[in-house]
Amino acid sequence: MDIPLIEQVKIQAQVLVPLVKALQAELGEERTNAIVRKALGDLYRKYGEKWWRTQGARNLGEKVASAFEMFAAGDALEYKVVKKTPDALELNGTECRYAEFYKKIGAPELGFLLTCSADTDFFHAEGFGANVRLTVTQTIMQGASHCDFRYAARKNEKDAVP
Repeated sequence: MDIPLIEQVKIQAQVLVPLVKALQAELGEERTNAIVRKALGDLYRKYGEKWWRTQGARNLGEKVASAFEMFAAGDALEYKVVKKTPDALELNGTECRYAEFYKKIGAPELGFLLTCSADTDFFHAEGFGANVRLTVTQTIMQGASHCDFRYAARKNEKDAVP
């Protein structure tokens, strides 16, 4: 039985939120967040690499749409597809249960660090994922009215991951 990602996040937050807050008190917010971001980034890239390998020969739009369905499972997200082509997928997240959860437990500032930051690492995994550019200019987690996810195939060196 698969547990929806939203439920996994809730379980993980029971340990991660108090740990991150304690580390922030000892090491400072900036240093702690950098350490957490690196540790989780490495983990999320590994998840992304494994996931991308299972996706077969589908095009970018189909693969990213499938990934987004995984993130939205368990009624975690409501979103609208703005554009879907073989080389791109543009979505607007309109409701986010992840953000609601972090707000409810009194840690909205940690939601982006522990959850939203996974998006970039997951979609910059080696292989197919390394050829995906994700642009997000606003998130519900950070107070915006919606999240704007824009996924596109990298066309040239200029688009390469720094």
